[in-house]
Amino acid sequence: MTPLQRFAERRHRLAAAMAAAGGGLAVIPTAPERTRNADNDFPFRFDSSFHYLTGFTEPQAWLLLDSSGRSLLACRPRDPEREIWDGFRLGPQAAVATLGVDAACSLAELETCIEQRLAGQPALWLPCGVHDGLAAQAESWMGRLRSLARHGVEAPQAQRDLSPLLAELRLRKDADELNTLRRACAISAGAHVRAMRFCAERLSSGVASLREYELEAELLHEFRRHGAHGPAYSSIVAAGPNACVLHHVAGDAELRPGQLCLIDAGCELDGYASDITRTFPASGRFSAPQRELYELVLAAQAAAVAATRPGARQRDAHAAAVRVLAQGMLDTGLLPADRHGGLDDVIDSAAYRQFFMHGTGHWLGRDVHDVGEYLALDEAPVDQPDDRGGRIVKKPSRVLQPGMVVTLEPGLYVRPAPGVPEHFWHLGIRIEDDAVVTASGCEVISRGVPVQADDIEALMR
Repeated sequence: MTPLQRFAERRHRLAAAMAAAGGGLAVIPTAPERTRNADNDFPFRFDSSFHYLTGFTEPQAWLLLDSSGRSLLACRPRDPEREIWDGFRLGPQAAVATLGVDAACSLAELETCIEQRLAGQPALWLPCGVHDGLAAQAESWMGRLRSLARHGVEAPQAQRDLSPLLAELRLRKDADELNTLRRACAISAGAHVRAMRFCAERLSSGVASLREYELEAELLHEFRRHGAHGPAYSSIVAAGPNACVLHHVAGDAELRPGQLCLIDAGCELDGYASDITRTFPASGRFSAPQRELYELVLAAQAAAVAATRPGARQRDAHAAAVRVLAQGMLDTGLLPADRHGGLDDVIDSAAYRQFFMHGTGHWLGRDVHDVGEYLALDEAPVDQPDDRGGRIVKKPSRVLQPGMVVTLEPGLYVRPAPGVPEHFWHLGIRIEDDAVVTASGCEVISRGVPVQADDIEALMR
């Protein structure tokens, strides 16, 4: 399938979903350009769903798609003067042949095209809650159409949220998407390897420490060197105690021999994100307490990997990881049994959340926390434990299917506290990999960087 065919097929699947829900016209803008400061903009990044349907990377563009499958792209016109400053523009004259849409128009004609195509439609579909000001624009379009009712123009009777339909389309990745994700993971794994080696070389050369931002620079260099757009999210590089801060941004803190370093970083390639976390010893060798907790987190991740397969629930991986971590907390004395009871008691009371307070994974795709419902909305609610030791009636998590992509990222974060063994203080450990649900289980696609403790030590030697 060619790229044009692939984008057209996605548009037709979305149109079919709209038709099954009553039909209408979808209006989908790309992301806006955003000011950084003064007259400087942030680098433009297209809207994920817009690009998923068109492959078009320019700003100020709109897609109109009706439930019969007809598509129209509105984009900036060619402008030789502006192109000297800002670069080439495709223009509407070339859009049909280049992008495979059915029609194209200039931005100046957008309002007219929307009103013409919206008239007589049963519903206006919008990606709700995503684009600032879009709801107000929609009211303007609908108001003008209603004002023409005396002339026989029929306005849509409803506005519908397009986001759930788009999320369901994007949740299961096709072969081309999976190949892009594999390439993104390979680049990101290489960046993690580069950072580990750089750390080992610098500290073994006799320097007393290095800064978090120095390791971040190694990651960014490797991302761009292999053609990635850049980081898919703000890279987390956390030295020593900072690893206990879940979203610590790389700063000027010093990483010293004897400490652990946690790096959570992934590149974006062709609009798709990777997301990998590794924790390694700055000196190249785990201490006994560091290795004990590291092996526990690794065992929890192995349990999560084993629980990720078609027919399982999205939440099963978290439950499997929690069970391993909770038992390990009892075994290591992080949660003394004389105060917390047995394994089931620790889980039922959510006492484990003192050291593991986040979920074990999320959807991955065009966004690092990708779209897609986590609950089985077509199933009846059930009584189940929540994450804080109580009970809650809610729908079960959805069943995994081939083509879904998830992260698997258990962790342990030990802050100083009464009753917590001091030799574990300030240890933050997370291990995260990306996994594709396959027909028989899952494929972990981010193991180009070592994960076993012995292999990490061998790499750093």
